[in-house]
Amino acid sequence: MPILNRQAVAIVLGHPLRFTVRCLKGFRANQGLLLAGAVAYYSLLSIVPLLMLVVVALSHVIDPADLLETIGHYLEWLVPGQSGAIVAEVAHFLEHRDLVGWLLVLTMLFFSSLAFTVLENAMKVIFIHRVASRRRHYLTSAILPYCYILCLGVGALIVTLVAGSLQVIGAESVRLFGVEWSLEGLSGALLYLLGLGGEVLLLSSIYMVMPVGRLSWQHALIGGVTATVLWEIARHVLVWYFSTLSQVNVVYGSMTTAIVVMFSLEIGATLLLFGAQVIAEYEKVISGAPDVVTPLTAPTHEAG
Repeated sequence: MPILNRQAVAIVLGHPLRFTVRCLKGFRANQGLLLAGAVAYYSLLSIVPLLMLVVVALSHVIDPADLLETIGHYLEWLVPGQSGAIVAEVAHFLEHRDLVGWLLVLTMLFFSSLAFTVLENAMKVIFIHRVASRRRHYLTSAILPYCYILCLGVGALIVTLVAGSLQVIGAESVRLFGVEWSLEGLSGALLYLLGLGGEVLLLSSIYMVMPVGRLSWQHALIGGVTATVLWEIARHVLVWYFSTLSQVNVVYGSMTTAIVVMFSLEIGATLLLFGAQVIAEYEKVISGAPDVVTPLTAPTHEAG
């Protein structure tokens, strides 16, 4: 059977609204919002220790200022308007990195892995039809978060180097037809495409690795593109809302940063899990499963 089943593609493209409703029903039956809340909460616990570990490790090979600038730029994609506060905490930690002991490093590694562990468990619920027939060894589940942390560190290194090169290009200009053309616009566009491409690859890799069993990269890419498009829309809406209408600072005061970051992570986790739901429903279309959603838990009625 081809990886992208032509009949399944025809069904989805021929009835996109019906497929969307099917995904929404499945997401609701799987308690998607509740799962997203758990992922967002543990992501809030993990994000700062994870960034601290990455920055301390990479600061030995990259200028810390360039590293923090790049992380702050792309962190703005995840928590719009609040990246400055997080980067400031990471920079403060970096200044005192000589005081970091092994116990603290191990503690930070543990907290950094929490989000990945909870995300894997959430994926089990979304891909319940896979878990019924496949099991993952507990050692694999234990090691997986740390492998992902390592991959994120390597990704941050590559992105920082590429972003630095693009910024150098942006400072240059070319002379064409007697007119001086600045490359700043081209550099900005390439930086945006770099972030967008990295976002698609990151999300697709999550869909390939986190669910139990082997998932084709084409299916993972479907979920990655879906979640990326939805997040890009949501991100711009969040930026507009927090800059124009939001009164969250009046209500929460000193807790504003934590509340806004949590809210952004909640939306991001919801869209991430919805992308997984799209993949799961597409797999069900391929297998010929009926367009009927069965909740994970259903109320029971005693015979009268």
